[in-house]
Amino acid sequence: MADTFKFRIDHHGSLVRPPELLAARAADAPDRRAIEDAAIAEAVRRQRRISLTVVTDGEFRRADFRSVILDAVDGFDRGELKPHRSPVAEDAAALTTLTRIPAKATLPSPACLAAELYTPGGAWGSARELGLALAKIINDEIAAIIARGVRYVQIDNPGYTGPLTGSAAETLSLDDAIEIDALAVTLKDKPFNVRIGLCPVLSAPEIVPAVAEKLFAEIPVDRWSLPFDKGTPGEIALLRAVPADRDVCLGIVDPTIAELEDIDTIMDRMDVAGAIRDLEDVAVSPSAGFSPTAGGATIGVEDQWRKLIHVETIARMCWGNEL
Repeated sequence: MADTFKFRIDHHGSLVRPPELLAARAADAPDRRAIEDAAIAEAVRRQRRISLTVVTDGEFRRADFRSVILDAVDGFDRGELKPHRSPVAEDAAALTTLTRIPAKATLPSPACLAAELYTPGGAWGSARELGLALAKIINDEIAAIIARGVRYVQIDNPGYTGPLTGSAAETLSLDDAIEIDALAVTLKDKPFNVRIGLCPVLSAPEIVPAVAEKLFAEIPVDRWSLPFDKGTPGEIALLRAVPADRDVCLGIVDPTIAELEDIDTIMDRMDVAGAIRDLEDVAVSPSAGFSPTAGGATIGVEDQWRKLIHVETIARMCWGNEL
């Protein structure tokens, strides 16, 4: 499936929080919302300037990638989940008013949350039971996000790293995780111009191909976001495992280091990718978010923008100006 909707220059969602935003969060400043609004508007302006093909709010209102659900949903300790506000949809709707470039929203996967939050002997009979309840919450939220004009939703589950690299699942089996995440992303009457993507792993020195094939075949997302910045056999094996009817976003630069990668090295890797599948089915991005946790970035704000410009440069070398 060619990437008809041209989301070629992508990123995982989180951006480095500016110092004034971190200070407002640390102090629980009464004007924190206004400071967040200003920071988001500036981040969107800079994303537009780089000519990214999707923009996000940088996850600037979140403490970490899980908190968007934990802060909006009650009942984890009672065994009955109920949102008391929209986790993402209202903020995503506000984002669409700031730009004509398609807005992207990000969510943690329900299987990832269930594996991390389940406690034996607690309110939930099993991690699977918690995961199924979370899948309903996140499925409803994805539908609400799309209804508000967002065309690209990505869910993240780094918990697939274990099975993909040959480690046994601890809290939630691979089959249960796949079932839960598949339920979350399966929508009735999904608009033709909407992409749903999933990031299952942030590094892949080696992988178990059969696990990758199972994962990619059974979760019905449109796009898989995969690491492609180290040149490892595992990265190549992951790319080979993506079904022909899905597109793939390759993480070609490391968002944790300020140094810019050698362009010739990246282009050599893109040549390898092009030998495996049609580059019309491919997008490029950093290999992870810049700051999944507020204050947890390992590079600075300006280094981040240089990295994104680097990704944009590679995209234009691969596809020209008609992205």
